[in-house]
Amino acid sequence: MLEFAGRTAFVTGGANGIGLGLARALLAQGCKVAIADIREDALAAALKTLDNQAVTAVHVDVASRAGFAQAADRAEAALGPVSLLFNNAGINLFQTIYESSYDDWDWVMGVNLHGVINGIMTFAPRMKEAGLGGHIVNTASMASFLCGGAPGIYNTTKFAVRGMSESLRYSLAPHGIGVSVLCPGLVKSHIYASDEVRPTGLSADAKPVDGAAVERLAQLHQFGMEPDVIAARTLEAMRENRFHIFPHPEFRDELATVFEEILADFRDYPQDVGFDQRVGFEKMRRESYARARQAARERA
Repeated sequence: MLEFAGRTAFVTGGANGIGLGLARALLAQGCKVAIADIREDALAAALKTLDNQAVTAVHVDVASRAGFAQAADRAEAALGPVSLLFNNAGINLFQTIYESSYDDWDWVMGVNLHGVINGIMTFAPRMKEAGLGGHIVNTASMASFLCGGAPGIYNTTKFAVRGMSESLRYSLAPHGIGVSVLCPGLVKSHIYASDEVRPTGLSADAKPVDGAAVERLAQLHQFGMEPDVIAARTLEAMRENRFHIFPHPEFRDELATVFEEILADFRDYPQDVGFDQRVGFEKMRRESYARARQAARERA
């Protein structure tokens, strides 16, 4: 079972919402924590609430490869080798795909997908080399399973994070490093105000911010799950080495319905030429996949 005490954690999006909740929970378990965020004022405010604890603040734009590596260096210089990584930073753009520009794509993909990639590519080799084991949690969303017409780019990134996390889980299990994907629903956070941190260089053809819509979203997010509740459920899942972390139980029935609809789209077609050979190959792949899942479950 994963032990938290004494480990160093790096949490992106750590100055508010889920990230700050994770920081509080990890500190309570005896971890040293680096909270990383693009909002410097939010970092300063968060540090005040975490006073007199083993925590440091690191300014980072997760979409920057070089910036992420530099942030990792600063965190490890202050707190020691990171063995708990939380790729949690995320933004949202509440519009459809056909309404979006290439700058919209580059901004949301840069933070929500490339930010996770940068975290993995920066820290996974370091974690392997340190030989301390550990765990990586990538924040996706229930939007990595459930789609609407909007937010289209957000859905795209979260589906990708879920698939990437599963592949990473199997490759890191032999090194004693677990991987989980966190799939929350509505959270009490500031993601509705994502436009506040949009880079000016990625604002071409951006739709004007709808202040009234932002205010409605702000009110809605006040009813989101408390970050401390999500953090507690996340650490519990890490201890149990669960891949999927579903802190919002109210989605179970809906997800079951979606899975049933997916399976219902299969058809019993007659066997085509090459069927036997193809099924023979798939038998090997299926067995390999089953072994990988079992090995990852047994890591702890």
